[in-house]
Amino acid sequence: MNTITENTPPGVDFTRWLAVGSLLGLIVLGLLWELWLAPLRPGGSWWVIKVLPLCIPLAGLLKNRMYTYRWVSMLVWLYFTEGVMRAWGDAWPSNGLAGLQILLCTTLFVACALHVRIRFKAAKATGNFVPVPRD
Repeated sequence: MNTITENTPPGVDFTRWLAVGSLLGLIVLGLLWELWLAPLRPGGSWWVIKVLPLCIPLAGLLKNRMYTYRWVSMLVWLYFTEGVMRAWGDAWPSNGLAGLQILLCTTLFVACALHVRIRFKAAKATGNFVPVPRD
């Protein structure tokens, strides 16, 4: 009998896997984009290292750590901003890849926000919610 699965509120697993999938999508897109599909320089670009910060939260999302979901929802806006700038200023195929990056960033943000909301609501309902003390 798995008590963790039994006590999981509806929607948590879906938002978790949606967040993990979109984060993996951003990592793969960044690697393909900067190495093969449309690198800034022929033969690949050092911009490929932009995916390294995306690898850090992967373990926390897989372990279902609430803190990771909260800070990833802020980190993703850096990649969203890059996507908007490159969609606006780059030529094809780079602007198409930037559009895909925008879509993945938006999906990741929504998944993280919903995940946190569902878990907070469930914690309040069960009495396990500890509010943040105010000064």
